[in-house]
Amino acid sequence: MAAPKRKIITLECTECKERNYSTEKNTSANAERIEINKYCPRCNKRTKHKETK
Repeated sequence: MAAPKRKIITLECTECKERNYSTEKNTSANAERIEINKYCPRCNKRTKHKETK
């Protein structure tokens, strides 16, 4: 059976280091880690969120 192409990842705020979001990523199309601007409720503003392990 083939490995799944979509993987569940967790996004972490780069400023306060809180893990706020989880999403899916297509691993065959994007092998590198992603960075997305998302709203952080702890910082109370839009910050850059990075993919964690």
